[in-house]
Amino acid sequence: MSSPRSSSVATAEPELAIVPRHVAVIMDGNGRWARARGKSVIAGHRAGAEAVRRCVKGAILSGVRYLTLYAFSSENWQRTAEEVADLTSLLRFYLRHKVAELHEQNVRLTFIGDLSRFDSGLRGEIERAGKLTAQNTRLTLVLALSYGARDDMLRAAQNIALAARDGEIDPTMMSEQDFGRYLQTSPFPDPDLIVRTSGERRLSNFLLWESAYAELSFLDVMWPDFDETHFAALMADFSRRERRFGKRLTMDSAL
Repeated sequence: MSSPRSSSVATAEPELAIVPRHVAVIMDGNGRWARARGKSVIAGHRAGAEAVRRCVKGAILSGVRYLTLYAFSSENWQRTAEEVADLTSLLRFYLRHKVAELHEQNVRLTFIGDLSRFDSGLRGEIERAGKLTAQNTRLTLVLALSYGARDDMLRAAQNIALAARDGEIDPTMMSEQDFGRYLQTSPFPDPDLIVRTSGERRLSNFLLWESAYAELSFLDVMWPDFDETHFAALMADFSRRERRFGKRLTMDSAL
């Protein structure tokens, strides 16, 4: 495995006192962006792929350590066969030709979701990208592909039931942390901030367990128009929020 070379993206020390460790993004609006410009849906997805590069740059410059992108939901399989084929072809292209750029930036690329639904060729590209970047340390980029939070929780419950049946665990003694270890997201911290673009205000089956105490931000910008300035504005907004995790602020801390 080749070692990551010096980054083509300069790293700036974050000026903000509080930077989210983990940011998760629901990248929404590719189709509407394209239709508003009289373009094909796939043109919107291509423009959205370029926005991913800008988002990654914004995360690096801000000092974020984990970035999860909702790239292809389990429900997206219900779209037309043509659009699904376009999406998977675009994903294959970027995995084949753009992962070297992430490697240059010292970004580790990993995946969550039901990858078995993709063809063997695409699964091979996914595996290759993961192996190439596995030792990188600046940013962990998690792509959610064929992912649904309910499906992940259901699979976790099934695996817990099997482990209990085999006497490997006592389910009555399980904690929330124990349950979380059965989720695909277990290697990563829960998101501190979840962002959705395009003006929609729902999570759409994304990180439902992990988002229990996440801050939420909803942007009116369409995903293909998202850039580093939007990311920086999100960081500034996050730094002004008070995260209580169910606790009440004392009078001293409120002063």
